[in-house]
Amino acid sequence: METTTANQLSQRILNMQESATIKMSQMARDLKAKGNDVISLSLGEPDFDTPDHIKEAAKQALSDGFTKYTPVPGLVELREAICAKFKRDNDLHFDVNQIVVSNGAKQSVANLALVLLNPGDEVIVLAPFWVSYFEIIKLGGGIPVVLKSGIETDFKVSPEQVAAAVTDKTRMIIFSSPCNPTGSVYTHDELKAIADVLAPHKNITIVSDEIYEYINFTGKHVSIGSFDNVRDQTVTINGFSKGFAMTGWRLGYIGGPTWIAKACAKMQGQFTSGATAFGQKAGAHALNSDLAPTHAMRAAFLKRRDMVIELLREIPGFKVNNPQGAFYVFPDISHYFGTSDGTTKINNANDFCEYLLQTAYVAVVSGSAFGADDCFRLSYAASEEQLREAIRRIGVAVGKLS
Repeated sequence: METTTANQLSQRILNMQESATIKMSQMARDLKAKGNDVISLSLGEPDFDTPDHIKEAAKQALSDGFTKYTPVPGLVELREAICAKFKRDNDLHFDVNQIVVSNGAKQSVANLALVLLNPGDEVIVLAPFWVSYFEIIKLGGGIPVVLKSGIETDFKVSPEQVAAAVTDKTRMIIFSSPCNPTGSVYTHDELKAIADVLAPHKNITIVSDEIYEYINFTGKHVSIGSFDNVRDQTVTINGFSKGFAMTGWRLGYIGGPTWIAKACAKMQGQFTSGATAFGQKAGAHALNSDLAPTHAMRAAFLKRRDMVIELLREIPGFKVNNPQGAFYVFPDISHYFGTSDGTTKINNANDFCEYLLQTAYVAVVSGSAFGADDCFRLSYAASEEQLREAIRRIGVAVGKLS
């Protein structure tokens, strides 16, 4: 008989919020298990399979005996490939000692929070933000300082907002571009303006999450770390989950100042050691190979984006911008706050998403989880048929609200 109670759990875990994306995905699975035809557009996971040449590289690595521990920061072969990728694609210049490979980019974020933050340190978070930033910062003892933005600015924060948020307690700023959840992409000039604000503050580490780099519809990705005035204070996070459809492989990495990389490797050495050996071999092969499959995925996502935007804009009351990357749209649905179908009242985005799940059997994620209370995130990493049907159902469901 189980005797453990919540009173025996740490305050740390009790204070932590569950991931909203994972929670919604589980709710969708539970409904589906009861026989309901649920379309889940809640998880940030490409619906494509990992390209065959990457899978074959992993199989070969297994056959060659790559089943042992690797160096904690990663196989030298993979770190060299990452250095070459950073130089080729991002104008970022690292040596292998400045690269740390982790079990997904999420662990990279956690490593950084745990090695850079002391209790009470402030972290500027550009909102909307990826759900886990907030809780990881708190786990590291930091205080998230959220800078809001809305659909009228394409969900992008201004350099003036950043400048106003900096205090003597600021130790880090974190953001993603292309952004999860909005799909927004910061331009060269927008990033340069933010870099110019932060450059005089050498005690602030800039953490740039670029996991969606290859799903960028602007034609050119820009890394904030490529600007000379902030190169030495920027950590760039990337990985294989999105651009190579390798979510289950759990393979991410950072490039940054040597002192930060060494600290992250020290931290990781006590938590997980290294990522899987054969997975790292496959990752090196992915970076050194033709990116044609990645470019094909990007083209498919762009086609879906255009279709989804067109369909969503036909729904009365929806405000939809034109995201330039990732595979999300982030509609503002505040028009429906205060409405009801006669049974359920919609007070906020949480209510709206719960209503869609229960009445339309479509799973999306409330914007409140991302620091944007007026919106919801819809992932278009699904078939065109599923997307059309899901948006049709959403239109029917909101048509009952008044």
